[in-house]
Amino acid sequence: MKDGVIKFDLRWQRGPPPGNIDALLEWRDRMRAAELIGVYPDGVGYGNISIRAGAAFIISGSGTGAQLTARREHFTEVVDYDFNTNSVTCRGPVRASSESLTHAAVYEADPSAAAVIHVHHPALWEALIGKIPTTAVDIEYGTREMAEEVMRLFRDTPIAEGRLFVLGGHRDGIVAFGESLREAGTRLLDTLHTGPGEDP
Repeated sequence: MKDGVIKFDLRWQRGPPPGNIDALLEWRDRMRAAELIGVYPDGVGYGNISIRAGAAFIISGSGTGAQLTARREHFTEVVDYDFNTNSVTCRGPVRASSESLTHAAVYEADPSAAAVIHVHHPALWEALIGKIPTTAVDIEYGTREMAEEVMRLFRDTPIAEGRLFVLGGHRDGIVAFGESLREAGTRLLDTLHTGPGEDP
């Protein structure tokens, strides 16, 4: 399974970059500096970040993980999505991240969520898998099934309390969310530095 491949029907409308996203740029670069967002030696990027924008959300573009410093043109707005048809419509200078449906599932399941950050970290993934809410290992990233699995976590686990979960079938993948980028980003950085807590 190769990361970074878009697995949904993407309808991309070329357009200008999103407006004022200074906080989004700042936190994306903090994740990049911590190597939680980046690019593998084979050139495939990993990690993505988004914020809610009304009924839509703004997310980092596919293939932008290699950028050391993010710019507005590295982001796009997801203006529509449909889990049933496995489709995403985005408008901006780049294609939406391959994890857009996962972000959409978080926003749909938790109306208070205003930011979602998906990162990769092998050691942290190994430490957290199964100890905090974790998606099924047979569910691939970026799919309708993953979106449905995320919705299941909100129904069946205390995910809304810890606001952190592991992508069991997406090695190294961890997702944090919160009412702000600061909340989601700080949770990731604190967990990285202190390790998993005792609560599931």
